[in-house]
Amino acid sequence: MTNFDLSVLFFLQIFVILIVCRVIGYLGTKIGQPLVVGEMIAGVVLGPSIFGLLAPDLQEHLFPKESRSIIYAAAQAGLVLYMFVIGMEFDVSLIRSRLKSAAAVSFSGIVVPFALGAGLAFFLVQDNTFFTGKVDAWIAMLFMGAAMSITAFPMLARIIHERGLAGTPLGTLALAAGSMDDAVAWCVLAVVLASFKANLSIALMAIGGGALFVVFNLLVTRRLLKPLGAYVERRKEVSGPVMAGIMALLFISAWLTDTIGIYAVFGAFILGTAMPRGLLSRELMHKIEPLTVAVLLPLFFINSGLNTSIGLLDNPYLWLVTGLVLAAAVGGKFVACWLAARACGESQRISLSVGSLMNARGLMELIALNIGLEQKIITPTLFAVLIIMAIATTLITSPLFELVNHKTARDAAAEGPVELETGILVEKAA
Repeated sequence: MTNFDLSVLFFLQIFVILIVCRVIGYLGTKIGQPLVVGEMIAGVVLGPSIFGLLAPDLQEHLFPKESRSIIYAAAQAGLVLYMFVIGMEFDVSLIRSRLKSAAAVSFSGIVVPFALGAGLAFFLVQDNTFFTGKVDAWIAMLFMGAAMSITAFPMLARIIHERGLAGTPLGTLALAAGSMDDAVAWCVLAVVLASFKANLSIALMAIGGGALFVVFNLLVTRRLLKPLGAYVERRKEVSGPVMAGIMALLFISAWLTDTIGIYAVFGAFILGTAMPRGLLSRELMHKIEPLTVAVLLPLFFINSGLNTSIGLLDNPYLWLVTGLVLAAAVGGKFVACWLAARACGESQRISLSVGSLMNARGLMELIALNIGLEQKIITPTLFAVLIIMAIATTLITSPLFELVNHKTARDAAAEGPVELETGILVEKAA
């Protein structure tokens, strides 16, 4: 196909993607699921697992391999824009009061699932069904541990946004713990890639470069941008040149963090946290968020779904492995994060809620799995197993979240007056 043919086909692909995502997302909301879960499922529906199984010729005609690079590029742009918005919504001041809890939750949410994932990999690596033959056992264990430890930070952010929890203590604690969690997991993944490629510089660049990027943005970029925020306040608008300048800074930040090995979304998020609060951030969110959430972000889920073939799980043994992976993922994240939050003095409500939110894998899991597949660390079969785990853990996040909040609301009602705020229980001050 020519570039012109691919560009025309892209319009049709977007049409189909948006319709399918909205229909499945709407059906999901009827059973209490956020739209983002519907978009994840839509990716699998439009891929070879369902659409390709029912109408293989039509699926291949609509999503030919040569067109997927366009979908991928547009999806990455949408992901970067979305995480920039999430960064601007992130209330750094709330982290200070919950830094101990966030660090403890993050540490527990990494160590326990990492150990369980590494343990599973120790047995699975003996079978070439799951890992390619050139992968050493310890590399397989590190990769599986990192994959099990990841929290879907963008997914977590979107669920918090859709539930109206942005800026609340619960939402901030979950986001802080999730961001720390993913930063460590991606550093481990960098070590895996460095070891697999016999190149230590990859790990050093990811860890050292990432730390420098965060420090520079929070200490230097934030101060340099303050005059821009004041300028916008005086002008009472975000002009075209200002918008273009900020977008240029955003995409160079995404390129830089991707280049050093910690993925583009972290550059976007950190830059968002460094933006001046006030009219500038409000206008940027108002201009960026609607198009990004409605059109660009769903493309990432579709792109991942196009690489997933559940049909590879064609015998009871593979489904048993899938069940074990799912049990380890849920038990490791939910239980560990809940107990860690309780140990830090958080209420039962917040502890259980954070545990349920941290259990979502979704987006960042898909990114890590695609890297593992592209680098030939894991096979398409294990890719399908872990995709199911990512979708399932995200699918149960909202029901589990509602369940624990309903239980704590019922228990608290027996003890004294409470009030509800954005659907979340808030104890009245004594």
